[in-house]
Amino acid sequence: MKTKITESFGIKYPIFLSGMSWISVPKMVAAVSNAGGVGILATGPFTAEQTRKAIREVRSLTDKPFGANATLYFPGADANAKILLEEKVPVINFALGKGDWIVEAAHKYGGKVIATVVNAKHGKRAQDYGCDAVLATSYEAAAHGEAVSSMVLIPHLVDVLDIPVIAAGGIGDGRGFAAALSLGAEGIAMGTRFMTTKESPLHQRYKELSIKKDVTDTLYSPRIDGLPCRVMDTDAARSAERKGFNPFVSMVNSYAIARNMRLPYLKVFFSVVGQGYKSMKQLAHMALAFEAFQKATEEGDLNKGVLPVGQVMGLMHDEPAVAELMERMVLEANERQQKLSAIFK
Repeated sequence: MKTKITESFGIKYPIFLSGMSWISVPKMVAAVSNAGGVGILATGPFTAEQTRKAIREVRSLTDKPFGANATLYFPGADANAKILLEEKVPVINFALGKGDWIVEAAHKYGGKVIATVVNAKHGKRAQDYGCDAVLATSYEAAAHGEAVSSMVLIPHLVDVLDIPVIAAGGIGDGRGFAAALSLGAEGIAMGTRFMTTKESPLHQRYKELSIKKDVTDTLYSPRIDGLPCRVMDTDAARSAERKGFNPFVSMVNSYAIARNMRLPYLKVFFSVVGQGYKSMKQLAHMALAFEAFQKATEEGDLNKGVLPVGQVMGLMHDEPAVAELMERMVLEANERQQKLSAIFK
């Protein structure tokens, strides 16, 4: 395959593993990169020390291009991003923050930078920063897409941006892959589909549940973690939505998060307060969801766990190996292209 992304990033297939906490771990990242795509390491739950260790583990598992993400909204994210730069990670994916300093530093060593965006305003800002591409998260996606579907968001961004667009949301097979390229995307990113593969560390209970669920079995609500968030529709998710924001529980969870990230709690607290009341409430709400996401992913807890998934979950019917999935998707996309060529003769 040949797109602007494969040419610029030096990869075989323009397929990215989305950086998902507790899922996009070194083994998973390397599996995608070794299969010809780009695995993106999730650093959200990591301390700076853990981030450095994980990057070096990825490098021990693959000699192919790989990436890592930094969600700049979170406490400790700047420190993690600096580690990515020190370790000269080939591809850095940032979100929810001002990443111009990351672009400048990464380009000095030849690294590529991708900004996750949900609209044209964010896309233009990323382009102004000098980003090499944007990862466009649509309404269908797991977690934090906004209210525009991929059929509209992708061509819209392609029309207004000069840098490549990577499509995320609603893609889980070769049909979606071909459709994204037809809409003008130069590559795709997948989270939900990669979660249910043999190399994925997602708990087996949730893998099996993902295969059973339909395209309608997701819940999209701002009451899960404070942003419009798409998760698997379960009793636990419905309960979390009903409860919404609880300042006391959020405070308890935020202590645990600060401890796990080895950050002084008061430093985290005053950093958050300094961002203003709206941001403070948002981060507290995210702290409330943090534990539920981890319980689903790592423990397979069906009573308290909440799993971010996309609508494409309903199109998944098996648990293939990463390389098998990617090869199958490329073959299916090629078959779709041939059928379209025959139609338009």
